[in-house]
Amino acid sequence: MASTVVRFNQVAPGLGRGDVSGRYRATVEMAAFAEEAGVDLVTLEEHHCAEDGWSPAPLATAGAVLGRTERIAVMVSALITPLYDPLRLAEEIAVLDHIGRGRLTVVAGIGYRPAEYEAFGVEWRRRGRIQDEVLETLLAAWTGSPFEYRGRTVRITPPPYTEPHPPLLVGGTSMAAVKRAVRLRLPFFSADNLPELADAYQKLSAEAGWDGGFALLPPERSKFVYCTEDPEQAWARYGEYFLHEARTYASWQRAEISSAVASHATGTVEELRAEGVYCCLTPDECVADAEAQGPLGSVILHPLVGGMPVEDGWRSLRLFAERVLPRLK
Repeated sequence: MASTVVRFNQVAPGLGRGDVSGRYRATVEMAAFAEEAGVDLVTLEEHHCAEDGWSPAPLATAGAVLGRTERIAVMVSALITPLYDPLRLAEEIAVLDHIGRGRLTVVAGIGYRPAEYEAFGVEWRRRGRIQDEVLETLLAAWTGSPFEYRGRTVRITPPPYTEPHPPLLVGGTSMAAVKRAVRLRLPFFSADNLPELADAYQKLSAEAGWDGGFALLPPERSKFVYCTEDPEQAWARYGEYFLHEARTYASWQRAEISSAVASHATGTVEELRAEGVYCCLTPDECVADAEAQGPLGSVILHPLVGGMPVEDGWRSLRLFAERVLPRLK
């Protein structure tokens, strides 16, 4: 059976103090509820300078979720690693690895918005070289041994909980990302369903004499689900929230960027509904979708999509827990 996922990005279109606070608190509370109900995974993400506050601090959010839960896995997909100081990032993830006892997975992305690099004073044109340095530093730091870093000897403590290091994947949709993953002996995570990249990863790994990695591809078209007894009413009430998120994400994309979750139907709610990236499904439809996907698929519940009211997000999550999860486990 397909895995179950809850996605959070804390979008708050009005950026009101109480609204933002409520969404972060709801993220933690919903994650704890999802764990108790049997959900497999919480996903977080990273963007900066968004007008609606879209998820700028996923590691802090992950720490809150990991501290409140005991079993559920947490994935940051993706962390824009070139924007971080490598040594501080090694410390932060190592500590989170201890808090979660190995439940945190980080997908190291390179990003695709020059404005984010400009905001943090990082050179966009050097992003590939910076990514190499950051990932190499993380792997060296997590050994717990002294190593050479920018002309000096440093040692990062504590060493992480997970051996040999916390789960770390190289994200991207380019051959450069594939080559980076193989060279660093790390798994590869593609943002889009691009089988040619998975094939290239396996080929390069074999040529390098390494069989310890894997490549993860999303479905050809991912779906974000709002679980409801009445899809017609849900689209009428929440369609503008879905459209806000779809338009925001689409505005960040560039021609050379490929993503399984990007919507091309950003004109009207009716177009968005017909496209199928955002879905309002009944419990029976959620179960049927999971069965159709099989064990390699995933049902992604998006309870706070587009900044919808928190109480309505809870309505979706509780219905999913009561009427869907017992039939999937």
